[in-house]
Amino acid sequence: MSPNQRFTRRQTIAALATAPMVFLGRHVFGAATVSRPNIVFIMADDLGYADLSCYGRPDFKTPNIDRLAADGLRFTQAYANSAVCSATRTALITGRYQYRLPVGLEEPLPGPSVHVGLPPQHPTLPSLLRKIGYGTTLVGKWHLGWLPDYGPLQSGYEHFYGFRGGALDYFTHKPGTGKDVGEDLWDQDAPVHQAGYLTELLGDRAVSVIRDCGREKRPFFLSLHFNAPHWPWEGPDDEAESKRISGLRDYDGGSQQTYARMVEAMDRQVGRVVDALTAAQIAQNTIVIFTSDNGGERFADTWPFTGKKSELLEGGLRIPAIVRWPAQIRAGKVSDQVMMTMDWLPTLLEAAGTQPDAAFPSDGMSLLVALTADAPSVPRRLYWRFHANAQRAMRDGDMKWLKIRENTFLFNVVSDPLERANLKERQPQLYKRLVAEYDAWNETMLPENPSSYSEKINGKQWADHYGNQPD
Repeated sequence: MSPNQRFTRRQTIAALATAPMVFLGRHVFGAATVSRPNIVFIMADDLGYADLSCYGRPDFKTPNIDRLAADGLRFTQAYANSAVCSATRTALITGRYQYRLPVGLEEPLPGPSVHVGLPPQHPTLPSLLRKIGYGTTLVGKWHLGWLPDYGPLQSGYEHFYGFRGGALDYFTHKPGTGKDVGEDLWDQDAPVHQAGYLTELLGDRAVSVIRDCGREKRPFFLSLHFNAPHWPWEGPDDEAESKRISGLRDYDGGSQQTYARMVEAMDRQVGRVVDALTAAQIAQNTIVIFTSDNGGERFADTWPFTGKKSELLEGGLRIPAIVRWPAQIRAGKVSDQVMMTMDWLPTLLEAAGTQPDAAFPSDGMSLLVALTADAPSVPRRLYWRFHANAQRAMRDGDMKWLKIRENTFLFNVVSDPLERANLKERQPQLYKRLVAEYDAWNETMLPENPSSYSEKINGKQWADHYGNQPD
């Protein structure tokens, strides 16, 4: 046997010792064999990249979410599929670019009067997990279409407790103000009334779900999609403010202190969820993910990036992403692997021992090796578009092409995270290649639908009224 052959064999043995092996839904990690993992997927709403103390937030602490990072893995180059909510949630649940579906073109998703939503026949992360025996529950925000045709129970979840729209008052649980506006709080497909601060109500139900699932033998998938820290900016003690505001958008409300209380309240509920897993003796083989749906809003910290929600600058797209799985992920890991929201579907399906529907292949990449082994980062090519301000973006390796209206840029977002040094004149061939590749990719997606940006206030376009700041 030659030295090269011996070296190759050693490499193979080393890789097998650190990488997961999927065999009939069971995982071999070193010498231990564990059953299919439970999955708890926690998504914040409008949380900025640096809004957690483990990502650098200096003025308040998030000890429970930090504990997830300390016990697991923290990504430093995680991206949302969109700079707004519904589009990212479409990508999360389908594992595909949102631009493949009409609902993914809605920025924001219109109200019930517009018949658009996630088609019930489309395979989803919960439906694919349910097919192999998982219990599936959504607690919190849906925002992918309205009854009677669209909803969590129509798209793979067995149980649903939460709200269907984009935002609620934290105390009245209404999506707006006025006597004719009803509550948007649901248990299954039945509306319910329940007093309490919304973040805490969602935490209560998630803990209850975990307790119930802990007594069952089958694995479970729990999506916990918080409203926090989306406006209106109301902390747990701000019920009086809830009665004062005249509209959910709350453009004259909030403060950094209020925002801190909202994030801290969410952090406490994450701690309760983790404690419930421990009490049920299922924490070891439960994957817990914490992330956000897009970049941060007014009071968010997006350092070291420029931009906010609704912008394809890094601050509108970069998000925190943390994964804890004690049975498989070494504690304290930090990964610079570039990843995107749609990667969660192939990742979690592989962890569960299954794969996407062959007729609807994922546009994402499984991150399982990045999570469970010390594997080198894989270069990525990712794409975005957002018709507010005619924004386009593409990341290829460390380089990013960006277009805002008629202004175009080429940035190295690793060495220049603030996106200040425009390199398109220095590297014209690279610039031209990225533009051509973006155009070729865009031809494979649905055409844009600018009329979908259609929410109206007093008969005026939302974009005209509020300067392109979507829901």
